[in-house]
Amino acid sequence: MGAHRDQLCGFARYNREFNLSLFNQLAGLSDHDRKRDLGAFFGSIHSTLNHILLADRIWLGRFAKALPGIRALSSADLVYEFDSLRLELCSDFSTLFRERQATDQVITDWAWELTDELLGQSMRYSNSKGQLREHPVWVATAHMFNHQTHHRGQVTTLMYQLGLDPGVTDYVAYVQG
Repeated sequence: MGAHRDQLCGFARYNREFNLSLFNQLAGLSDHDRKRDLGAFFGSIHSTLNHILLADRIWLGRFAKALPGIRALSSADLVYEFDSLRLELCSDFSTLFRERQATDQVITDWAWELTDELLGQSMRYSNSKGQLREHPVWVATAHMFNHQTHHRGQVTTLMYQLGLDPGVTDYVAYVQG
């Protein structure tokens, strides 16, 4: 295994474990608090978490088209077409939690199937505005993990506003245990 795939597998594990920790903490909040507009880009904790799930499934759908031999994506619940990045996949928290865990497992399995050859391949897709994009798979992979981290950072800020401490969120701290 190469260093790049090691890194992506590490990001996938971190993503899965950090999401599990966040969702377990957020389960203690009322539905009202999770769905209350607290001024974040997507408004609420629930909407932000829903957006992260939607974006992950959009990216995985793009990877499935670019890399049709990836087994982890063959039967996964992916998004190929969407009208809005605010599309609500799950209206209730328990379903969102369950679907997050399922997608995190797909991401973990997918990362293990990646090779340097696959990561170097070019992929083409249309972005959310319909603009054609083309770049190596590794660029999109890095973006997907960065996107998750960006929006989870917003969720942790909202958690602090509601009196919850998500704990240490740094990847280096995670790796060092």
